[in-house]
Amino acid sequence: MATKTEKLVGAGLGVALVAALGAYLMHGERGEKNRKIVAGWVLKMKGEVLERVEEAKDLGEEEYYRIVDEVSARYGKLGKVGMEELKHMTAELKGAWGRISRELK
Repeated sequence: MATKTEKLVGAGLGVALVAALGAYLMHGERGEKNRKIVAGWVLKMKGEVLERVEEAKDLGEEEYYRIVDEVSARYGKLGKVGMEELKHMTAELKGAWGRISRELK
């Protein structure tokens, strides 16, 4: 059973991870461009990725990429999302891993 301290550290890492991902996507190197293309589905997709990342027990690069791929595949099946935009957003989310991993250290 995890101690109270371990639970607090885990929760703190989860919050830091979510904040880092959100900051990167909206204020990072391409933040201005990202803000211009943000549509409802983009925000929903990012939110789903963030929720699943937060729930992940042991987040590593493979796990993060798997989450992004699964969420992207789901949005691709909806048919309301342009495939070019979806590819772009998937690449942006995967590109955020470098910053996220630095924040976790």
